Amino acid sequence: MAGVSTLSLTSSLGAQSSERRVSISSTRLFASGFDSFRLRICFAYDTASVRTSNSNSRFVVQCMTTSTDVPTVSETKLNFLKAYKRPIPSIYNTVLQELIVQQHLTKCKRTYRYNAVFALGFVSVYDQLMEGYPSDEDRDAIFQSYIKALKEDPESDAKKLEEWARAQNASTLVDFSSREGEIEGILKDIAERAGKTGSFSYSRFFAIGLFHLLELANATEPTILEKLCTALNIDKRSVDRDLDVYRNLLSKLVQSKELLKEYVD
Repeated sequence: MAGVSTLSLTSSLGAQSSERRVSISSTRLFASGFDSFRLRICFAYDTASVRTSNSNSRFVVQCMTTSTDVPTVSETKLNFLKAYKRPIPSIYNTVLQELIVQQHLTKCKRTYRYNAVFALGFVSVYDQLMEGYPSDEDRDAIFQSYIKALKEDPESDAKKLEEWARAQNASTLVDFSSREGEIEGILKDIAERAGKTGSFSYSRFFAIGLFHLLELANATEPTILEKLCTALNIDKRSVDRDLDVYRNLLSKLVQSKELLKEYVD
């Protein structure tokens, strides 16, 4: 696994032209190749079960819960399609559908509780995966449809956390527990719950949000990540693993976008 200091999530995607519109028919030529590195849902869930059909590459996900208010994955995906009815190039749509499933399953976990670090991670993932989308206006509309389908609004919390992180350095970021403030309180709550067995729901979005905090504070040294994970009672090995998976996904996505750009040019 590459060292954390070499992992730059915000610079993994190259700049793409936002002025060219790509027709949906063109991107279908790359759908089968892109499926080979789709974001995999490989987590064990306390309250969710996954059933895979052998007939094709699609899968059916069932969320087990005692509450009748929790929608199914199909309902969540349908809500997204109702909110955004325009076609989405498959190179983006494939990842979007996977993210919807992953985030839905995360919410189904018994220990799940929304937090600002999770929100920052999700917004970071969306921005990076959708970079280079043919239309900025459509990209924003897709984001609003996405969060509406999942019934969460992470954008404002992500902005608060970003503003806070930019004012920090390596020392103050790790030493959050000794200070008072809104964000410090959020991090203390995470640390308290993560320190108790079965009280905290870790996810890949959380890991990405955590690293983005370090990026914004210009503190991406591996030792700082280790200290922050210790302060938050988070397993650094899990964070390293998920960041590595995400970095590889971004790298492959960049390659597919470049291939698509060569084709339409």
